[in-house]
Amino acid sequence: MDIQETIRKIKTELRLSMNGIASSYMRDNGMKYKLNFGVELPRLRDIATGYPANHELAQALWKEDIRECKLLAAMLQPTDTFYSDIAEIWVESMPNIEIAQHTAQNLFCRLPYASQKAYEWMASDKEMFQICGYLILARLFMQGKQPNERSACEFIDQAHTALYASFPVRRAALSAIQKYQTLNNEAFEAGEKILHEAGF
Repeated sequence: MDIQETIRKIKTELRLSMNGIASSYMRDNGMKYKLNFGVELPRLRDIATGYPANHELAQALWKEDIRECKLLAAMLQPTDTFYSDIAEIWVESMPNIEIAQHTAQNLFCRLPYASQKAYEWMASDKEMFQICGYLILARLFMQGKQPNERSACEFIDQAHTALYASFPVRRAALSAIQKYQTLNNEAFEAGEKILHEAGF
């Protein structure tokens, strides 16, 4: 089966799993997509298990302006062929926070250069890059990954600033801070200090 044939098969599965109520709810809550089938995540994971991880398929799915295709793209993209420049292109084209959250969870946090990108992106002047940076770090901290002293200082400095940024950036940074605080007592205290200063 070629890539376009596979995508047609996936779209058929999505239509059969369509949830109009969920789709309407997301639209009413500002999640804009050209097409949104409203398929729940457990069902999307089931669909993903029916296909092997495949770079060409994932890239083609990502280009579709369909919510479920973008979510599946992150599930089916192999990490070894997902180069840094492709990661940048994906973040540039992210339509909303839902896609950012699931891409960070299902793909970005598994990349060999995840930590490097996270620190680079959280210092970006572009909002979606900042959000993805903090979302990745939150996942890495949840996995118990400890930053070195220099990285920890950089994270606290950037996160402190982010607590005064737009709501989506602030929320992503807050999540990362809370996960960071679970690493050790020093991290907990550093997080408490900046949260207190920012009025949290």
